[in-house]
Amino acid sequence: MVVGIGVIGCGSISWYHLRAIQSLESAEIVAAYNRSPGPRARFGTEAGLSSGSLYSDASELFGHDGLDAVVVCLPNSMHSKVSVEAMEAGLHVLCEKPMATSLAEAERMVGAAERYDRKLLIGLTRRFTGESVAAKRVVDGGGLGEVYYSKAGWMRRSGIPGWGSQFTRRDLAGAGPIYDIGVHALDNACWLMSDFEAEKVLASSYSRLGPMRRGLGDWGVHDFDGYFDVEDLAAALIKMRSGVTVVFEVSWAAHVPRSRYTVRVLGEEAGLDLETMMLYTDGEVDVPIAYEETDPYLEEMRHFVDCVEGDVVPLTAPEEMLELQAMLDMILLSSGEDRVVRRSEV
Repeated sequence: MVVGIGVIGCGSISWYHLRAIQSLESAEIVAAYNRSPGPRARFGTEAGLSSGSLYSDASELFGHDGLDAVVVCLPNSMHSKVSVEAMEAGLHVLCEKPMATSLAEAERMVGAAERYDRKLLIGLTRRFTGESVAAKRVVDGGGLGEVYYSKAGWMRRSGIPGWGSQFTRRDLAGAGPIYDIGVHALDNACWLMSDFEAEKVLASSYSRLGPMRRGLGDWGVHDFDGYFDVEDLAAALIKMRSGVTVVFEVSWAAHVPRSRYTVRVLGEEAGLDLETMMLYTDGEVDVPIAYEETDPYLEEMRHFVDCVEGDVVPLTAPEEMLELQAMLDMILLSSGEDRVVRRSEV
């Protein structure tokens, strides 16, 4: 079986999915949607699609012959609506992160997947890196002992994407780096620990460099006729119901020594650091963690195709995704109101 996939949205991230699909014999791109004709045509040319397989209306694409699944690469605010419509049309969905811009939207997506018996995978590619896969084996195997603390973050020195575009407008993005890159680190840490249930959150967020167009990156397309009304840095202290503490930090632009992705998990027997891929134990003994280099987008797409073809359960379990979205909601509410927010409030 060759899985027919449609790509919804032909922006920067869609090209990563295109390359992954083109690398698999078990999948092919059969259709694509984009509102703007220029990006739609360029993507279609690279994907080898005829003009009849390119759509300016996503709803029309859902009826394309030979379509089994879609990859949703739209602005965050559209993830839930379009994913639900796709599943209603009988299609499986790989939706880019963040899953949604609210817990209510995420719940509608999970409900649709259950109601229409469709597979729903959320694009948290960091789970598919060789480092994460190896680290997960260590934690699940009891190598850390009882886990009690984690630090998760992605601090960019300079990397604001698409200033003025869908990335930096709250009405389209829902949030700034919290949703864009912070979600990767937070999910990565919680997944390693198998712990997604937050009890309370105290968070702060700032918008100091972005409004002045400082710290711009090369992702997306800048639109200086647009605006910037999201955070560019955020930090949170998350207390899990299990008693585990998670320290979270993220920035698109900040005066730090270098850009850095951090996931660290500490247990009673050892600590693990994804950046160094080492186990740290008593007596200052450092133990390397062996791993294989992978293309996370390729491994993610391979997993998605396996989910569509058979009984493989999506790695991003619905209960995990709902609690992850709840944490994001709690971080935004806490930073907006400058107070501790409990899980029952979102």
